[in-house]
Order: sequence, then C-alpha cells, then structure tokens
Amino acid sequence: MAPPLSSSSWLAGRHFGIVIDAGSSGSRLQIYSWKDPRSIHVEKGSPLAYTLPKVEKGTQDNDLWVTKVEPGLSSLADKPADVGAYLRPLLAHARDHIPPSLQPDTPLFLLATAGMRLLAPEKQAEILLETCRFLITHSNFKIEDASAVGPCGSSVRIITGEEEGLFGWIAVNYLMDGFTGSSEDRTTYGFLDMGGASTQIAFEPGPESQKEANSDSLIDVRLRLLGGQEIHHKVFVTTWLGYGTNQARERYVGKAISEYEANLDLDDDELSQESHRIPDPCLPKNLELTENPVHSSSSASPHSQEVHRIIGTGSFEQCMKKSASLLNTSAPCPDTPCLMNGVHVPHIDFSVSHFIGVSEYWYSSEHIFGLGGAYDFVEYERAASKFCARDWSSIMQEHEESRARHRLGGDGEVSQDGAVVEAGQWGPQVELPRLQMQCFKAAWIANVLHEGIKMPRLVDPGGNDTTEGDKVAEEASKKGLGRRPTFQSVDNVGDIAISWTLGKMVLEASKEVPPLVKTTKPLVDPIDDIDDIEHSPIQPIRFPLLSLDGIEHAMAPHLPTSLSRDTLGFSPVLFLLYVVVIFILLFIVYPMRRRLRATCLRRVRNATKRDIAYDLAEEGKPLTGSGPSSPTLSNGHWIRRLLPFTTSKPKMPLSLVTSNNPALRHIIPSNTRSSPTRPFSMPAFAAATATSTQYSSRPPSPGPGYIDDVLAGQTSLMTSRSRNASQINLSSIASRPGAISRANSLNHSGGILQAE
Repeated sequence: MAPPLSSSSWLAGRHFGIVIDAGSSGSRLQIYSWKDPRSIHVEKGSPLAYTLPKVEKGTQDNDLWVTKVEPGLSSLADKPADVGAYLRPLLAHARDHIPPSLQPDTPLFLLATAGMRLLAPEKQAEILLETCRFLITHSNFKIEDASAVGPCGSSVRIITGEEEGLFGWIAVNYLMDGFTGSSEDRTTYGFLDMGGASTQIAFEPGPESQKEANSDSLIDVRLRLLGGQEIHHKVFVTTWLGYGTNQARERYVGKAISEYEANLDLDDDELSQESHRIPDPCLPKNLELTENPVHSSSSASPHSQEVHRIIGTGSFEQCMKKSASLLNTSAPCPDTPCLMNGVHVPHIDFSVSHFIGVSEYWYSSEHIFGLGGAYDFVEYERAASKFCARDWSSIMQEHEESRARHRLGGDGEVSQDGAVVEAGQWGPQVELPRLQMQCFKAAWIANVLHEGIKMPRLVDPGGNDTTEGDKVAEEASKKGLGRRPTFQSVDNVGDIAISWTLGKMVLEASKEVPPLVKTTKPLVDPIDDIDDIEHSPIQPIRFPLLSLDGIEHAMAPHLPTSLSRDTLGFSPVLFLLYVVVIFILLFIVYPMRRRLRATCLRRVRNATKRDIAYDLAEEGKPLTGSGPSSPTLSNGHWIRRLLPFTTSKPKMPLSLVTSNNPALRHIIPSNTRSSPTRPFSMPAFAAATATSTQYSSRPPSPGPGYIDDVLAGQTSLMTSRSRNASQINLSSIASRPGAISRANSLNHSGGILQAE
C-alpha cells in the first residue's frame, strides 16, 4: 500500500509517533498522531491553554492504526538472527501509512515488557542489538543514538512494570480529563492494571499522604500544556509480581493440593495407587480439570508434584475465602503503611481518590457478566455467584449457542490478513479457558480490590435485586465516597483504547510544546527524572554498556554489514577501540618523555647511592674518599655497565677558565675566590691538577663523588702552595718560549707529589 500524500489536508501540520508494544504473547505496533503544538494558536488564559496536545489514531482509517504479530519477541531468545523477519511486517505497515517525507521526524519506540524481562541479560542484549540493527538499517524513522539505556538509546529497550504503570496513569488521566483545567480544578484518577503475571497500581496521594510518604517512593511526572505551562504530579507506583491472574491461579492450585493431601490419613504408597479428585470452589460446578502444581513447598511429598484431578464445586463465597490468603497481607511491613506482601503504599483516601481499572479488571467484569464500567460490589458478587454455581454442561450449551449466533465475547481479537478487525471478541481458541477460569479470576479481582488495596465495599443493605451500575455514582455520593464512582473498569474512552502506549505518546507530544521560559528543563520520561536513581525503589533495566561487549553491542548497529564481526572474523569495534586507546596514551606520554627519563635516572642514581652507603656502613668504611681504592667509584662503575641507559653524558675536561671556556663555572661554588695576592687562579690550578690524574691509579671514567674529590685536592694543593713565597704567573709563562714544557713538568710534579 502506498503511503498517504503529504499534500493531504489531514496531514497538514501533523506529527506522528510509533510504539511497538513487545509483550509476552505478541508484538503490537500502534501509530499515533497529533497536530504540531507550535502551529496551534493558543490565547493566553483560554481553555485551550490548559489542555494537552490531542493525541489521536495515526491513520484516517481507524482500523489500520494498529497491527500485531505473534508470538512474543522473547520467543526469539535462542535465535536472535530471526528478529528482522519477525519485525519486517510491523515496519512495513508503518512505512505504508506514514509519508516518507515525515518519517525522519517520526519517533519509533520498541518497548518490551514482561516476556523480555524474564530472559537472562545476555539474551536480552542479543535481541535488543538485532532489533536496533534492523530498525536502523531498514527504516528512516527517528531512532536515538546509543547510550547507557541501550544500543538505540531509549528507542529500543525493556521497561519495568513501574514504567508501565506510570505510562498507564498518564493515559488514564489524559482520557478522563484529569490534566484539564487550572490547578484548582484538576483531580487525577488512580490507575490499576492486572495481567497474567503481575498487577500494578499508580496514583497521586493526597497532600497529607504526600507529606507522610517517603520522598523516594514518589515519582515526579512532568507534562507541558499547550499554553506552555508545566504541570507536576507526585505519583506513587508499584508492582506485585506473581499477583496476576495466571500466576495467582498457579499458587492457588499448589496450595490446594498440599492442603488436601495433608488432611489425608494415607501414606505415599497408598496415594500413588489411588486416584483422588480435589474439590475446588473456584471452578464452575462439575468442571473437572487435570492440573500440575507449579508452586509447591520443597517439603511436599513426591505425589504432590504429580498431575492431579480437580473438580469444581462452584462456590464464589468459598473461593473468595480460600484465595484471600494468597494476598499475604500479614507479611512484615518494614515501611508502613503496607498493603499486599509487605509492599509499602501510601495511605489512600478513597473518599477523594477514584480509580480506573484496565486489562483483567475489565475482562473479568465485562466479557462474561456485562458489568464493565462503574463498579458495584453487590451486583458484581451476585453475578459471579450465579455463574460459579452453574453446571459446566449448561455453560457449554450456552457457549455453543453463542458461537452459532456469532455473539462471542472476550479478551481476544479477531484478525484477518494480519490486521485486527474486531477488538474485545474471543476467538474459539481462547474462549474455553476464559469460561473455565472466570470464577477464580472474578474472586481474585474482588479480593485484590477489597482485601489487598483496602477499597471499601458499597454494601446494599436492602439486597435490592434491581441495583444497576449506573446508580453507583449516586450511591457513592450518599455514602460520602465522592461524586464519582470509587472504581470503574474501562477499556476504551471514545474510540481510543486505554493503553500504556498512549501514555508514552502523550508525553512525546507534550515535549514538543514550546516552554514559557527557554531555560526550562527539558521534559523526559518519569523514570529519567529521578535524581538519586541508585537509591530509588524503581530500578530501570539498562543495557550493559560498561563492558567491552556492551560497547560493541551499542556501536555495532550503526556500522554497515560489511564491517560486522561475522563478515570480518573479528570485532572492528573493539579493534578501533584499542587503536584509539593506544593513540591517546602516546599523545599523553610523548611530550613528557624527557621528564619521565630524567625522573627514572634520578631514581636509579638515588637507589645506587643508598646501596653504596649501606655497603660502606656494613664494612665500617667512610662514606666519601679519594684515591684509587675508592669504593664509590668502583661500585658506580659496575652499576653503569649493567645499566647502560643510566650513563650520563661525559663531562668536559677541567681546563683554564677564559672568556671562551667557562667550563668550571657551574662546578665551583660561586662563593669561592682566588687568592688576592697570587695571579695564579684556582681554576687554572684545578686544570693542572686534573691533567695530572692521568698518571694516578684513579679509574679514567669518573664515578660518583669524583667532582668532590677533585675539589678537595684543589683546595689542599692551593693551601700548600700559598705558603711558598714564589708566585707563578701563567700568562707570563705562556708568553715565553718553552713555557708549555715547563708548565707540563710542573703539572707532572704536582701530580706525582699528590699521588705520593
């Protein structure tokens, strides 16, 4: 199908957003759209200024805004290479319904839920990597760059149950006008969601409850109205894993089998030989099922682990009592107040707080009982008791008649050519499980509402058989519970289904509204607004970027296929990383090479001097000295042979100091002066002394302490010669013939005398 033309009037100024809800049983792509907030003229103070952007279905044909594939994305855990083939129909559907010119500005999100959360981190990373690679290389939609969140940033990631609850809370209040109007008129709704594995609650506590609640347990949800005003709501959200209808049923069966066998006076051998039917009040009357206990204690008998036959007795009242213990409301509460399983939940004032229930709350109320909407416990209990007490054969007869009339109801979908053509309709493959479990699910829903969350029952003392759901609002007002029903189950508002994906898109559209102040902090997902995320009770699921594999996973989707690990036989990402690290080290070390070399030489020399001093102290010899047997020179000499890189540059020979030869000015201390009565200078005599050393037994290569010895010899000779009356003028000697030979003989004699 060709995408719509961008010249269409419906497309004028329209923005799009795509969310793929990757659930445990399938992945659903939903296209949303909204008018560009910057193109809407909003007068200051007008009612429009206090509303959010209007998010609608993303196609003019209402049936084409959503499509679905099965099974869930998590089913590809052992074959991640098939992710592309799995997602191709979804991506093709999005390309067919969004104009190519608008696709680069259309954000695409693939957000995975319960099924992916159950996989090992390695499997999660592999699937997310392949998903990111496929979406980048096969579409032009707007996808974020790699970050600590994932290889495609927050565009492709796994969300927690709490994030589902927050997005669902936004969706409910958006559809129920909880964000509309001024701050004084706004009253938000609480959000309840229950699936097969878990249940969530999200609500905004009252002012008094917010003061008493732990600040870390409240999440700041920020949205921006069309007038540019930013609204803040402090929302509490939590998830109870194992409290969904399917897992609750599994725990219930394990508990029922254990209790039944504990009351039997039979040993294991007799149990294994005799078959027993376990009565179950949570099944319609005379319905018999074979079930294997998934949840049972480790001390249970081997027989309790086998398949058992369970037969329904059809008592809704008894089912309520037996399943209530699964709520574990007596668990220790480290942070009061608590509800189910010791989980902290701020106090809920049901006189002002009103809740909307979706998913199983709606299915269990509407699809069999026809009681979706405003909730009346009396009417709900009456319908559930009547259904549970029915004989299973009569339920099956009605089921067959409904099929013949094509009037099936339920929580499934009817699909044709891969598109959902009817929502809220069972297919034959899911109808019987719904009918079998309806009694238990109805009891579990009621228990969670009233025993778990502590929602008050609306009791009708007169037992009026004509009580109708549309009178609940009036009844609630009379009983002081507010002008609206305390609880109502909802599936759609108008033609928009309540889904956490809608909440995500409302937030994305709100981000596009220009703020009143340009320096305003940008809007982000609520989970990203938590300042101290490390100590928050909500921990997002992040991609392992801190490891080398994580870095490779993050960068690989952005490289062409020819540069992949499979094509080259090695990882080009890690190779490039190593090269970059080496160049960085060279860039830092090269300018410091001389300083590092000098530091190393100093440390070697200091270590050498310490070793020599220690050896001399051991032998009782002086630490300094002169002459041919000086250990300082000899030890330093052999160390330099072992460590040739420590050999210093050869020193210049001592010579007469002239204007062109100041060789000794850096050796002789500046406070040393020549004798004022003698023209023979100290540097000149030092040169003669240095020349005479070629006849001594001192090693030719100077070692440590050599300069000190020379200076000491100069001082002694100078002192001895100062006692003589004769004066030597080198300049006069050098001017006469034969002066050089006489000077050499003088130097020789001085060297011999010094040696002697």
